[in-house]
Amino acid sequence: MIGQLFTTFINVLIPVFGVVLAGYVAGPKLRLDARTLSRVSYYVFMPAFVFATISQTKVEIGLAAKMVVYIVAVHVACAALGYMVAKLIGHMPDMIAAYVLIAVFGNIGNFGLPLIGFKLGQPGLAHATVYFVVINVTAFAIGVAAASWARGGKINAILSVFKTPALIAFLPAALLWTGDVELPLFLSRLIALLRDATIPVMLVTLGVQLAEVGKPEINFDVITASGIRLLGGPILAAILVIPFGLTGLARGAGILQASMPPAVLTSIIAIEYDLVPKFVTTTVLFATLTSLITLTIIISLV
Repeated sequence: MIGQLFTTFINVLIPVFGVVLAGYVAGPKLRLDARTLSRVSYYVFMPAFVFATISQTKVEIGLAAKMVVYIVAVHVACAALGYMVAKLIGHMPDMIAAYVLIAVFGNIGNFGLPLIGFKLGQPGLAHATVYFVVINVTAFAIGVAAASWARGGKINAILSVFKTPALIAFLPAALLWTGDVELPLFLSRLIALLRDATIPVMLVTLGVQLAEVGKPEINFDVITASGIRLLGGPILAAILVIPFGLTGLARGAGILQASMPPAVLTSIIAIEYDLVPKFVTTTVLFATLTSLITLTIIISLV
C-alpha cells in the first residue's frame, strides 16, 4: 500500500504540482498577470479543449445522461453539507455562504483534468470533461445563489453561466459527437493545437494565482471548510455512485473530480460579493497544498 501511494505521488501528483510550482515561482519574478492568463485560458484554450474532447468522446448518450444526474446530485449534497456544518458551528449568513461556495466549487479544470488524464488516460479524460461542463454550471449556480442570498441581492448573475465559452463550445461538440460529421482538416488541427496547450497553460496559471494569494493564516474554519471539500466531496461521490450504478471510468472520473481542492474562482466570487474573501482565499491555498496528501490516497484507491 505504501509503495502504491508513493508511486501515485511521484507519477501522478508531482508532474502536476511541478508545473503549478513553476507558475508559482515564475509569476512574481516575471511579473505575470494571473487575470490575463486566466482570461486567455477561459476564453481561448478551455473552449477548444472542451470542443475537441467532447466531439471525439466515446461516452454513450445514455451513460452521459446518468453521469450528469449523478454529478449534479453529488454537488448539491456537497453544498448541503457545507451549509449544515457552517450552520451547526453557528456562523452568520456570509460565512455560511462561503462554506457552501468552497464545498461546491472544486478545481476541476486547472487541477482535475490533468490529474485524471495521468491516472485514467485519454478515455478517462473524456468522462472528466463531461463532468467538468456539468459541474461548472452546477457549482456556479449554487455558489452565486449562496453569495447573493448572503448579501440579499439578486441571483441574475447565475444566468451568465450559460454564456461561458466552455459551455457554448459544448453544444456544437455534442452535435459532432452524436452525428457523423467531420471538421475540415485545417480547423481540426487548429483546435487540436489549442487543446494540447490547455492543460500546461492552466497549471501555470494556477501557480501564478496561488502566488498572488500570499501566506495563509490557518484557523479552525479554514481546516473545516477544506475538510468538507477534500474529504466530504469524495465520500459523498463514492456513496452516491452506488445507486446510479456507474462503474469503470465514469465512476473513477466522477469521484476524482469531486475530490479536487477549491478553485481559485471561489476567491474571485468571494471578492465580487464581499463574502469574507480573506477566509475563502486562505482556504483555497491551504486546501490546494493539503490535497497533495488527500489526492495521493484517493487516486490510489480509485
